[in-house]
Amino acid sequence: MRHVVYGAGAVGGVVGGRLALTGHAVTLVARGAHLDAIRAGGLVLDAGDGRHRIDAPATDSAAEVGWTDDTVVLLAVKSHQVGAALADLRAHAPADVPVVCATNGIATETATLRLFARTYAVCVMLPATHLEPGVVVAACHPTPAILDIGRFPGGTDAVTAAVSADFRAAGIASEEREDIMAMKRRKLIMNLGNGVDASFAQGDAADELAARAQAEGEDVLAAAGLTVVTAEQDRQRRGSVLRRRPDLERSGGSTWQSLERGTGDSEIDYLAGEVVLQGRLLGIPTPVNEAVVTATRALAYAGGPARSLDAAEVLARL
Repeated sequence: MRHVVYGAGAVGGVVGGRLALTGHAVTLVARGAHLDAIRAGGLVLDAGDGRHRIDAPATDSAAEVGWTDDTVVLLAVKSHQVGAALADLRAHAPADVPVVCATNGIATETATLRLFARTYAVCVMLPATHLEPGVVVAACHPTPAILDIGRFPGGTDAVTAAVSADFRAAGIASEEREDIMAMKRRKLIMNLGNGVDASFAQGDAADELAARAQAEGEDVLAAAGLTVVTAEQDRQRRGSVLRRRPDLERSGGSTWQSLERGTGDSEIDYLAGEVVLQGRLLGIPTPVNEAVVTATRALAYAGGPARSLDAAEVLARL
């Protein structure tokens, strides 16, 4: 299939780069200085086997994509950027194009299905960083990612088979899943530590705050009656597939990267904020995740330094 990678940052850049390196037709959608750097010198994929220059068409709008019957969209923007991306796709992409949501959280798929009948979900296990325009860094080698896929709200079909096969051909571990959202909900619980990791100084207090946020998330999703794979099932799937590169210093997750780059926003409303939303719908208090959302929002909007807050102060208030 022809892949339009909408959002060529850390996740999209690594996946798009791997697909392009293995001969797949890829168009990259990016913006700002990152797009300028890609257009000037290609996308640089820093991987365990060296730095690769990816020469692929790059644009900032779906209007410039050469759409074909075998094109699939890999939507890899951050969750808070999905609205603008979908508006662009709605205006310029074919109505029947498959849209594969490779985002954190569990809200993108519903928003996409409102506009595109052929909506798919990917559970993204892909440690990567994007801090420099034109460069993405894959943190694991030789397998850079696990990208299991399923149709939304459930099932598999010819598209999941084709996309999964393309991922595997690109050296990415991938399986089709009948209930892919159960995996994404487990990933959401894991990501409830992202805001803590991004905003608070590391240490015992931050570890406790993250653990309490995750426990609260487990309780809320269970109360909502949503399917979630167990932590053990998740560990079995990951196994030893993803091996960290010894030449890289471990950095923070996607929310930390937003604060580190000073973007002025983050996807916290779709991570800890998803637990807050589900709690409000059910009438269940979620004070821990509300505290994480409030702190991370304020830090992002103010342009404050990442990991500059004291988790002990939040724990004391809680």
